[in-house]
Amino acid sequence: MLYSKHLRIIAAFCLFGIAQIFSTPFATAQKTDVGKLSSGGKLKPVQANMDIRKYTLNLDVDIANKFIKGNTTVNLQLKNAADTILLDLIQHYTIEMIKVDGKPISFDHNEEKIFIKANGGDGVKPFSTSNQFNAGNHSVLIVYSGNPPEAVRPPWLGGFTWSKDRSGNDWVSINIQKEGGRMYFPCKDHPSDEPNEGVEMNITVPAGLSVAGPGLLQKTVTKKNKSTFYWKTNYTISNYCVLFNIGKYRVFKDSYTTINNNIVPIEYYILEEDSAQAKRVIEAKKRDSKILEKYFGEYPWYKEKIGIAAVPNSGMEHQTMITFDNKFIFTKVGGQDYSANLFHEYAHEWWANKVTNRDWAHMWIQEGIGTYAEALAMYELGGQEAYNQIIANHKRGIRYRKPLVGGEELSEDETYAGNDIYTKGSFFMHSLRYVLGDEVFLKTLKQLATDEAYTYDNTVTSTDVEQLFSKAAGYSLKPFFDFHLRTTQVIEVSIKETGYQQYQIKPLNYFMDLPFEITLNGNATRMILGKDGISVKSTTVPMVDAAGYYLKKVVIQ
Repeated sequence: MLYSKHLRIIAAFCLFGIAQIFSTPFATAQKTDVGKLSSGGKLKPVQANMDIRKYTLNLDVDIANKFIKGNTTVNLQLKNAADTILLDLIQHYTIEMIKVDGKPISFDHNEEKIFIKANGGDGVKPFSTSNQFNAGNHSVLIVYSGNPPEAVRPPWLGGFTWSKDRSGNDWVSINIQKEGGRMYFPCKDHPSDEPNEGVEMNITVPAGLSVAGPGLLQKTVTKKNKSTFYWKTNYTISNYCVLFNIGKYRVFKDSYTTINNNIVPIEYYILEEDSAQAKRVIEAKKRDSKILEKYFGEYPWYKEKIGIAAVPNSGMEHQTMITFDNKFIFTKVGGQDYSANLFHEYAHEWWANKVTNRDWAHMWIQEGIGTYAEALAMYELGGQEAYNQIIANHKRGIRYRKPLVGGEELSEDETYAGNDIYTKGSFFMHSLRYVLGDEVFLKTLKQLATDEAYTYDNTVTSTDVEQLFSKAAGYSLKPFFDFHLRTTQVIEVSIKETGYQQYQIKPLNYFMDLPFEITLNGNATRMILGKDGISVKSTTVPMVDAAGYYLKKVVIQ
């Protein structure tokens, strides 16, 4: 999901002729230990006061020297007047100049943060008589350069991956989910705040290479030995999806008609040497689109594109340009090609990119439901048996190392622990489906994916999800959510023989009345199991939840 050695310093006074007004003309510092970086966490009050509206990145990528230079403009809105604008950027970069609303200003860059003071740090009061930035809109331009960290184990331990394709062409990928956008551009690095007006990315690379980016390609300009690709998004987008990939790509194009009859371009940035595989991948993509739309509503980014980019590492859910590991390994499900890597990352267009957790503490929403989407795909392609098999696999993968929700305002590292946010998150949805029944569950799941209260500009928490399903159920599901999300317990049920062919079935760690499938005399019946349990008659020892709808432990006494 989710490090070069030197920094190039360009004297700001030579380039801009304004260094003399800075108390700190430019800033450089000890490089960041990126292995310790983790996006999110507790949001500082000065950043909570900021609403990011738009990012504009203008970067020249020097592949030979693994170096980037250029600028980022951050358009933001201050809710209240403030003396500080606080942005995030790791210490791998030299900041050469900052302007706020067109006026140069001094700054401090330390501990992965850029502190910009309204008084300029030297008694100058360019913004107001009270040494504050006024409430309202501001534009912050940051000019910088440096060597981005190199990815250690992408996409899980991220950064830039500088590699070559099989033909020896340069091939560059970026992965920054764990570490955040601050790995290479100044930003407010927190999942709760996405740029409402989108992102523009103007990326310059050596001529002959292409840049695959989010949104729509506006134009390409080639001058001498360099080409600049102008990408623009019209939707909100997570910081870790604000990135690009570079390669000797050939772009295969097609289109897809959505469930609402919108025609969406399909663009596959595949390596030239792999061109023969393009049609197979695109056809699988169309089929997967139909499955996902059936359960979660229309493809979320129909005004832009369905994009895929080949990368030299495992795929990621980068908005409108998911990445694919380029190994072209398919399994057959119901006689059809299926790639778990391709499908899972595509499911994230709904679960992560459209429905976004406000805080990494609730990461199970995007990863767990995204993983459960795979089970729904198995059902569509291979029937009930294929669904049962993948759900059983998810159950076996649960490790119970920590609760899925361990608190609030957590970093990505504090939440991410092995596979449980995927596997237990998926199995939780399987259990919830049994509790509610298909009609209520599937309808409510689609509502979560389509209602504007939970999508695009509006981020969500586990409480939001619980309250939505509780409303649909007509009773509170909070105990059910709390037990499965906020503990590592499993449901414990005892079966005790109380007389001849008589048994008591009782929960040992009761938290709410739940339906259970109880098998008596070889026949399965759905029964409600409350705090005091139930008494039953059976010629054989009863079975509880034989089909495996719950994470449970059955004790026969």
